[in-house]
Amino acid sequence: MFVNMVVSLIEHEIIKTTVPKAKELRRFAEPLITLAKVDSVANRRLAFSRMRDKVAVAKLFGELGPRYQDRPGGYTRILKTRNRHGDSAPLAFVELVGRQMDTEDLGNFDEESTFALEDDNQKRRDPEENSA
Repeated sequence: MFVNMVVSLIEHEIIKTTVPKAKELRRFAEPLITLAKVDSVANRRLAFSRMRDKVAVAKLFGELGPRYQDRPGGYTRILKTRNRHGDSAPLAFVELVGRQMDTEDLGNFDEESTFALEDDNQKRRDPEENSA
């Protein structure tokens, strides 16, 4: 189960799961990313023996290893969310720290609403400018 979750985390860089699974997932994901910092044939074979997914291993060594080269650890972040309907299990997002936000993550905002949000935030930051 955790092998599939690690592959999904590497592929999507964010997944939703229960809090206990998220905490346990860190034990599998973080050593793999540490392994990917040094790109060698032996490390690639070790990673493949644990994950069994060529695409995930390629992304791990090609993209994630260099991204976290200067980071000593703590590659994942757990963000707790609501409880699941039905069994009320606590849910959480597990994401890789420093991932790039896609436009899909922002929802269905268009440019006008984004600028309106920026203007509104600017007004909240500078109340003295707006009253003058």
